[in-house]
Amino acid sequence: MIPTLRRLATGLILIVLITALGGGETVREVDPPQPGEVSVVALGDSVTSGSNCNCSAFPQMYGDLLHARTGVPVTVDNLGVGGLDSTGLLQQLDQSNSPAEQATTSANVVLLTIGANDFGDHHDDVTSGQCTGDCVADEFEQLDVNLARILNRIHVLRDNLPTTILMTGYWNVFEDGDVAKRQYPASGRIASDQLTVRTNTAIAAAARADDATYVDIYTAFEDNAADITTLLAPDGDHPNAAGHALIARILLAATPNHLTASPRQGG
Repeated sequence: MIPTLRRLATGLILIVLITALGGGETVREVDPPQPGEVSVVALGDSVTSGSNCNCSAFPQMYGDLLHARTGVPVTVDNLGVGGLDSTGLLQQLDQSNSPAEQATTSANVVLLTIGANDFGDHHDDVTSGQCTGDCVADEFEQLDVNLARILNRIHVLRDNLPTTILMTGYWNVFEDGDVAKRQYPASGRIASDQLTVRTNTAIAAAARADDATYVDIYTAFEDNAADITTLLAPDGDHPNAAGHALIARILLAATPNHLTASPRQGG
């Protein structure tokens, strides 16, 4: 998905594209937000990018809601990439002058949704119910390491300035709703749910160890009285417009009123 920038008010951050001398590569320079402005960067996978939704993805919806609540100018830089895993996101943040590095450096608010694709190689094993033993132990070990490094990199890029970091979990790391019921046996659906809960636990633990806020998406989706299928795109794997709107509202509720972050824990 090509990163998109949504301007929600005038007089906001100026994005300038320049060509790197000798290399032919483009480098994006981003001015820091001015007093009273809020700059949001959304980092993550296809959920963040809005795959298969044909709608405004949750980062843009969140920006609109935040602007309405605060009355201040808000910009949203949605850098979600379909198929991205935690290793790939870390590489983006570590790459000098990458869009992720540039946008994160200037962001007051960071939305982070990552981890589901770390288990993609075991999709069939899990959803078929054949994932015997701990077939994803190595992936979880790497996810824990990557999440800590991603958060540390965000702090470094922000020069430890106050930053609101909102880390979402998942309602399911694989398909859910009617699609899952048609394609997978009960044992596979149970295994997928268990993997999701474990993934969310890892994300929440990473948030607690830092100054980030864990945002629970699982409960709102799974407890949806109208059936979770009504929140999903036809592929059963991504949110539809209603699902994205729900995520945006949950993120807004988790956002501090004054957008001030506590000092980074642990130094």
